[in-house]
Amino acid sequence: MIISMTGYGKAAAELPGRTYIIEIKSLNSKGLDLSVKIPGVFREKEIEVRNLLSQRLVRGKVELYVSPERTPESAARSINVPLALQYQKELKELQASLNEETGEGLLAHILKMPDVMQGDTSEFDEANWSVLAEGIESALRATETFRLSEGKILEEDLKLRVNLILSFLDSIEPFEQNRINDIKERIRTGFQNIAGTDQIQARIDENRFEQELIFYIERLDITEEKVRLKKHCDYFTETLNNPVSQGKKLGFICQEMGREINTIGSKANDAAIQKIVVQMKDELEKIKEQLLNIV
Repeated sequence: MIISMTGYGKAAAELPGRTYIIEIKSLNSKGLDLSVKIPGVFREKEIEVRNLLSQRLVRGKVELYVSPERTPESAARSINVPLALQYQKELKELQASLNEETGEGLLAHILKMPDVMQGDTSEFDEANWSVLAEGIESALRATETFRLSEGKILEEDLKLRVNLILSFLDSIEPFEQNRINDIKERIRTGFQNIAGTDQIQARIDENRFEQELIFYIERLDITEEKVRLKKHCDYFTETLNNPVSQGKKLGFICQEMGREINTIGSKANDAAIQKIVVQMKDELEKIKEQLLNIV
């Protein structure tokens, strides 16, 4: 199973006299990067919320916002009306004593006076917190559903890429025997050209020459690399099907796949095989890009 680090969830919590909007956003990250913003009245529950998010979302850049929905009623409650009226009275008296006319901007000045605009001054209430916690849980479930949906898309793409690599690996086989024969012929021809004359040619130890040729060709053999690459691909697919999403583990397997592909390319000594290696590398890079977004 694959879980994407990209997710989004939204919910609302209806409290007496106020509605809170809960939003959770999640993006890819190397680890877990949490940002939690909740109203001050519920601040004592922030650690509890952080623990919940870290247990459920595991990895990613996660942002949780809990904000009051702006309504005329809530806006009125956020203004200290008695204090604003007191400021108005005092300012008008001051203007009168200074023979100043009342300006149109008086209200704007009053709203900037200390303590006129106030936040949520209600005290913590366990019943209110239970309702808000249910809203956070609802937003969290929506985020998890989003991540799973994205993960299924990623999983299908990764399986496609791995199967393509295996297909390219199989396509190498027809070129292998011809490659060895070509290498043998090139070495013999080059050695004969260096020898130059029949007299020197006669002093060549054919047995030693064959031994060295076999040793050289063995160093170019890619059978072991092909076997290991196939095993790594199978292990990658097996890990994809694991009930737990394991993005980091898939990354380590991907590194091993890359080593075998690179070794095949360095040993190939054949244009056709090296072309196939380039195609495998291209698919592997696409896999690496996708793994950056997996939990």
